[in-house]
Formats: sequence, C-alpha cells, structure tokens
Amino acid sequence: MCGICGVFNHRSGGPVEAAVLHEMTGTMAHRGPDDRGYRLDGPVGLGHCRLSIIDLATGRQPIHNEDETIWIVYNGEIYNAPELRPQLERQGHRFHTLSDTEVIVHAYEQFGLGCLERLNGMFAFAIWDSRLRRLFLARDRAGIKPLYYAELPGSFVFGSEVKALLGHPSVERRLDLASLNQYLAYEYVPTPGSIFEGIRKLPPGHLMTVKDGCVAIERYWDMCFPADGERLSRSPAEYEEEFRETLKESVRLELLSDVPLGVLLSGGIDSSSVAAAMVHHSTGKVRSFSVVFDDPSFDESRYSRLMAHRLGTEHHELRLDSDMSLRLVRDLGDYMDEPISDSSFIPTFWLTRFTSGYVKVALSGDGGDELFGGYPTLQAHRLAKYYQKLLPACIGRGLASRVADRLPVSFDYLSLDFKIRRFLMGQSAPPPVRHHIWMGSFTGPERRLLLAGPALLDDGQVEEVALAHARASGTRDMLDQILYCDLKLFLEGTVLQKMDRASMANSLEVRVPLLNRKFLEFSARLPNEYKLHGFTTKYIMRHAMRSVLPREIVKRGKKGFNMPMAKWLTGPLRPLAEDLLSDARLKRIGLFDPAFVQGLLRDHLAKRRDNRKMLWTLLAFELWYEKWMR
Repeated sequence: MCGICGVFNHRSGGPVEAAVLHEMTGTMAHRGPDDRGYRLDGPVGLGHCRLSIIDLATGRQPIHNEDETIWIVYNGEIYNAPELRPQLERQGHRFHTLSDTEVIVHAYEQFGLGCLERLNGMFAFAIWDSRLRRLFLARDRAGIKPLYYAELPGSFVFGSEVKALLGHPSVERRLDLASLNQYLAYEYVPTPGSIFEGIRKLPPGHLMTVKDGCVAIERYWDMCFPADGERLSRSPAEYEEEFRETLKESVRLELLSDVPLGVLLSGGIDSSSVAAAMVHHSTGKVRSFSVVFDDPSFDESRYSRLMAHRLGTEHHELRLDSDMSLRLVRDLGDYMDEPISDSSFIPTFWLTRFTSGYVKVALSGDGGDELFGGYPTLQAHRLAKYYQKLLPACIGRGLASRVADRLPVSFDYLSLDFKIRRFLMGQSAPPPVRHHIWMGSFTGPERRLLLAGPALLDDGQVEEVALAHARASGTRDMLDQILYCDLKLFLEGTVLQKMDRASMANSLEVRVPLLNRKFLEFSARLPNEYKLHGFTTKYIMRHAMRSVLPREIVKRGKKGFNMPMAKWLTGPLRPLAEDLLSDARLKRIGLFDPAFVQGLLRDHLAKRRDNRKMLWTLLAFELWYEKWMR
C-alpha cells in the first residue's frame, strides 16, 4: 500500500519542478514510510511513497516497461497478478521485478486501456505513456483506494489524498459550498465532489485520460443487476455453496503477501466469515485483532472472543478507553483532509495502530452490508410500507411524532427512542432519499435552519445525488436501487475512506475480500430474497455460514463500530463542543446559524433530545476547518 501523486503540465508544456513534486509526495509519508521514488520527464512528474508488501527487494516505484517509454505509480494490490504474469510473458513481455506493479505496466502495454478488464484488485494508479504523450489514471471497481485530482489553468495534478494536491502551489484552499450541503446531509462528501472547490475524486470503476490539453473520464465497470425476471433460478443449497466457494477463493487471492498478515475481527458475521476462510487457507496460526470498549452497550468483545476461540486464532485485544478516544478527537483534522462524520474512525484508527505493531497487512469484513443487505434501514423500508398504510393521513403521522417526542431519551447505542425518531424522518421522501435521510445527519428543513448566508443552497441538489444513483442502477427494484446507492455512496464515501485514512495513518494495508471482483459479480446476480428475506438481513450469509460459525454469531443483528458520542457530549467532550460551537466562533466563520446550533447543544445537554448525529457532524467539520481552512 502506498501514496501516489503527480503533475502533468499538459497545457503549458513546461517542466515539472522537482521541489514541488517532492513536497507533494512528502505530505503522504505516512502512507509509505519504506521508500520514496520520483520520475521527471519534461512536463510530467510522478511521485510515490512505498509501503513494501510484495517484492520487497526490487519493487521500487515508479516502475517502467522494457524500453522505459511507459512509467507507473500505483497504490494497491492486484490479486490475480500471479496468473497474469505468465500470460504476458508468453506474449513476449520481459519483467525485471517480481512486483504486481509491473504486471499492470505490461498489461497496459499489451491491451491499452482495456487492461482494466483483466485486473482483479484494489488500486489507484497513473501511467505516463511517453509515446502517446498521454497520462492514464484509473480507480478500482468499489473505490477501495482513493484518487483525487484538480485541473489548473496550465496543469493537471493528482494524488491519493487531498493534502498531496494542496502541496502544489497553484492549488487553492476554497470551501465548496455545495459539498458542504452534501456533507451535512450525508455525513461525507459524495464522489465526484470534494469539500475543496476545484478538487475532485475519480469515481470508482472509472478511468481518466489526459492528452493534448483535454481531460476525459469514462466508466469501465459498474454493478449490473439482471433485468426483472432474468436472475437465474437455483436452489438455496446451490447459492449457499457458491457463496462459500466465492468467499474461500476471494480470501485465498487476497492472502498474497511477502509480509505477515492478520484479520480485523469484530465478532460480526462479516469479519467472522472472512476470518474463517483465512484460517481455512492458512497453515500456521492466524492473528486476529479486536477492540474492547468500556461502555457495554457498544462492546462486542464477547463475540470476537467467541469467534477467536472457535477458529483457534492468536487473538489480540486493544482496550480502548475514553482518554485515548478523546485524545484522538482533538487531532482528527490531522488525519482527515476531508471531513467525515463517522465516529467509528476513532476505534478504527486505534485498532489499525494496534494491529500494525504485529503485522503489515490485515483483512477486514467491510462490504458485506452493502452487497448482501445488512443495514437495519432495509428492514425499516419494509416496515415503512405498513406504517404508511396504517397511518395514511397527515394527522396520524403527526400523532406518531408527538408520541415519539414523549419517549424518554436514552444515550445508549441505537436506543429505542433514537430508532423511532430516525424512522419517522423522511417518510414522505422517495425510498433512495429516505434511506440516506435515515443514514445521514441533517434533513432539508434542518439544513435550512442551520445554514447562514450564501451557504444555504437548493436542497434539491442534495436529494438529487441519491436519486441520480438510483436511476443509474438500471433497475426498478427498490432493494437493488438502495444497495446500489449504498455501494456508490455510503460504502465509498464513509466506510472505505475511513478505513483508508485510519490504516494508512498507521502504515497498515487493509484488504477487503468481500469487495473482491468475484464477490461484486456474485452479489449482483443473487436474487434479492437471499439478501433481505422478510426482515432477515444478509440471509445468504447467515445460511451459508451456519455450519462454520457459532450460532450466536449467525443469529445476531447488525452492530456498528461506533463510540458513545451522545454520552461524551454531555461529559468529557462538552468543553470542546462548547468551544468549537460557541456563538462567537460561529459568527466569525459565518457558515452556521449560532442560535440554531446553540439550541441543538442545549437540548442535548439537558437530555431533551438525542442530537448526537447533528452535533458530531458539526464538530467533525469544525475540527477539519480548524486544521485546513484557518
């Protein structure tokens, strides 16, 4: 795993300054502490910082082809490189390293842009083809690895993180107000935008070419659901067997490494399934890693210990106390060059730091919820149909809201009052929009009360993000549309970005077998009744793994990897919240209405309302703003 960046003066034609390239690369030293490499070729400069995983001796980047006319910088792993390499050698290609990076170079040399169809992996890369005077960039199918870019008057710049682009003297730090609106709604900035005006993200499954002063983007892969009635009809036993075999093969492929590996084991069904497959393929003891929380309503250690005992792993636990967590909160802006309102970044950061003390690569269970329907919001969508039939009139729904307001407020994890209030939000919105209202933070009316001055933009732009993805799914099925939105929005915008930033801050490579190309394609053709069966989430996984995992793991519901933020805001986080959300500070910055924010804080502190999501969304933004915009 690595960090990449580069400059192409494709309009000015002037040479890239070495000092600028070095500055950009240096901002990502945490992503690759083992080595740095550069390539300067007139108007093109490529930078790379390396975390050595495969071919420790000769895999230094940038890497070139035989005659040094093609150069690459690359972040990721190509899991089918061992199969592609001999195929390319039979076609006359000569290799001078053992790295998977060089496989991409020769695949591009052989197949051009079509090389992407042959790659199975997680990746973001840039290839400079000096013969065609063309820069070619691409990102993996699910968006596991990030890739930012900016078009300047005379140049094109790119990097694994925003901070690499900000290392270029011509890239300005300007807040994008449309992205701010989206962040407040979704708790992240959806691709292709970023929180900085003029800086963009290349979408997953897309490639980009820069040539002759023109920048072109095209999609090379998408999740394709069969048309209505065209899904294959197979027996439950056949689907379960295919799931188990796809899991084993995906994990086998992703065990490729020249350094020690481990597994992040939460005790949920996703990470437990990955761990079980890893043990199946391993000859020695597998190392597993988990977090123990002080707050029992957030702690999952009973399940991770149960799973570790069943599999016989060498299990390591990190006890995460409030002091560690709060220490990281104050430094959040150092690790997030885009704000993400997901408190699970805190335990993820400490877990990956803890894990990196033992291994250099770890497998995780990310992706199972998005592919196989694991979020409780999917159950809520089905429940919403009955709710709307029972209470079709506005007066009935108003009555339900008044009853919910009388429920006692609890700050426990996913308490009853919290779930009921979230359920009642957005009932009149289309399902894809309603889904992200439930998953997100500020609703449209709340944003209108929150935002001040020019920051208040048209709400329709925010809702259109989810609706556009629902249309792009190419299906009329509501569940397919929502899972497609989850894949393109929540998974890429929060889950994967959070894991990339946390793990790379600690120089740990994290792989996600459930997002392997084989699993993406399997999940697309799997009938929906094997995803959400009645109100049972991840039905296929529960049935396929019931002979492998303990019953308690198979039967348990979804539990997120979150922090007791509601309680902290009334205790140890209160001074920070009162400082960053103070009336004077908010007036000085001019983005948020101080009276509305103070009302949120007062109601939460008095335990009249659980405003944890909105308050943490604002706090995460203010911590980011303090670091990057002051």
